[in-house]
Amino acid sequence: MEKTEWYLEYEIQYNRPGILGDISSLLGMLSINIISINGVENSRRGMLLLSKKDEQITRLRSILETTETIKITKLRKPKLRDKLAVRHGRYIQSDVDDKKTFRFVRDELGLLVDFMAELYKKEGHKLIGIRGMPRVGKTESIVAASVCANKRWLFVSSTLLKQTIRSQLIKDEYNSDNIYIIDGIVSTRRANEKHWQLIREIMALPAIKVVEHPDMFVKSTEYELKDFDYIIELRSNEGEEITYEPIEKEQESNESGFSMFDF
Repeated sequence: MEKTEWYLEYEIQYNRPGILGDISSLLGMLSINIISINGVENSRRGMLLLSKKDEQITRLRSILETTETIKITKLRKPKLRDKLAVRHGRYIQSDVDDKKTFRFVRDELGLLVDFMAELYKKEGHKLIGIRGMPRVGKTESIVAASVCANKRWLFVSSTLLKQTIRSQLIKDEYNSDNIYIIDGIVSTRRANEKHWQLIREIMALPAIKVVEHPDMFVKSTEYELKDFDYIIELRSNEGEEITYEPIEKEQESNESGFSMFDF
């Protein structure tokens, strides 16, 4: 029988030496293997487990629920956030009201890159928006995640080196395995109809599309924020406000460096 993964998270109620050893011994007696373990949040610890039968997990739950030293907070098939929490020792922060919005600060770039790389590995269409002020690490994170996921990335519009915009792709660039990167401000401010036709073609591909500044992108297009599968917010620090006024001013000052790629 094929083994299945489970995620166990518990909160320590009474911290004493040997708690982890007791739980590890219990898992061993139930023939449940530990894949990885880490502290994930204050006094909480997360474990990725491997079990042959669901009945083993049911027995584990019933035994742990009678234990006074810990409190089970999660015991389920692992979600992406669970796996990343164990890997990085902290949870990705998500919006309470909008479950598809995830928040990061610059100190969490490693976690962000890992998160995006896992999204890139999923097959089919995914539309990802990323918000953030200039030079906070948006484009670099997008590219780094592409490398981690072993995907080729293509700039449809960008300001990484200087303002560039594409109105055509060559044949080999139409590939559902590519990551297509669009700068929402550059496209809306500088694009012509050929560029928008290209974007529509890319949107129709069963591939990953990443849009920087999605709020500006939807203002001038037929697309809406509800069309995005994920919205990522990247800040320099927790209290930073994401506003588009300084970004637009910077774009205007850089217009002299604009170039058009038309293959």
